[in-house]
Amino acid sequence: MSGNTFGRLFTLTTFGESHGPALGAIVDGCPPGLELDEARIQADLERRRPGRSRHVTQRREPDRVRILSGVFEGVTTGTPIGLLVENADQRSRDYEKIRDRFRPGHADYTYLHKYGLRDHRGGGRASARETVMRVAAGAIARHYLATRLGVRIRGYLSQLGSITLAAEDLDAVDDNPFFCAEPAKLEMLDAFMTELRRDGDSIGARITVVASGVPVGLGEPVFDKLDADIAHAMMGINAVKGVEIGDGFACIASRGSEFRDELTPDGFVKNASGGTLGGISSGQDIVVSIALKPTSSITRSGRTVDAAGEAVDIRTTGRHDPCVGLRATPIAEAMLALTLMDHWLRHRGQNADVESSAARIPGRADGR
Repeated sequence: MSGNTFGRLFTLTTFGESHGPALGAIVDGCPPGLELDEARIQADLERRRPGRSRHVTQRREPDRVRILSGVFEGVTTGTPIGLLVENADQRSRDYEKIRDRFRPGHADYTYLHKYGLRDHRGGGRASARETVMRVAAGAIARHYLATRLGVRIRGYLSQLGSITLAAEDLDAVDDNPFFCAEPAKLEMLDAFMTELRRDGDSIGARITVVASGVPVGLGEPVFDKLDADIAHAMMGINAVKGVEIGDGFACIASRGSEFRDELTPDGFVKNASGGTLGGISSGQDIVVSIALKPTSSITRSGRTVDAAGEAVDIRTTGRHDPCVGLRATPIAEAMLALTLMDHWLRHRGQNADVESSAARIPGRADGR
């Protein structure tokens, strides 16, 4: 199976299935000399870990990461970093009733047609359980970007169903199970999710991720635009059906005089383009939002077909997220970190000695 490696110079290759013995990753291209230990990676995994809230899957996974290679005496060696997270709480029997039925909205149907076989236990390789390794690798990229370049990456839940949420206090994001930056709406979110779970249904969500302190010049002007690679990274996350950079689709109803990011000696007036111009980072905040569909693994009965092509009803039991977006913030942050890390190494390799005669124009402090 191809398509398991992300990146060019800073690469991530993952392996493992949702109900297999473990998940693993090889991170290659990390420069030597970066201080790294399991505790630093574990901190990010704790934010994604299942079972932290009654509103997400109750699968109890400790997600303890082990570093198998690439680190010696507390620093990276420049060789491949091997990571492993063992699965501890699989309940494969939950999937026996639907092993020959295609879950609508899942990869079951397409997976079987592509490979001629499938692991019905939680979706196998197509399961969002695989993202645990993306978060682990993203922690390494995030740490390098922060310590070497001063880049800070933070995400938050910006919409749950029809409830829109502002970025009022990003420091509050990790203090609640919703990754919400508008604390005044926490009770509303809790009540909404309680009713949703009672109905046996699911809901979609929007996550926004902001990277501040990104150097000017990352990305290329043609095929390897920074925003194009960010979109590629985000669309590779399970359940993501839309990606928006900056003000995105709002540009449709905007005039050029309104949408353009004007410059002054004091900096950019705003950041409608989300931190890239012509596919190259501008030094402003990188702002990206993703839309995640409602999960199709719900207890409400629906129509489908079985492997023989016969019409059947399906009802998914077991432990599932009624809103996959509630745990997607660390995943989106990780994919942005991996993309920026890869582009930084590519930029450093070709343009490290470039000295521009243009004055550096600062971005707005609020990234807008």
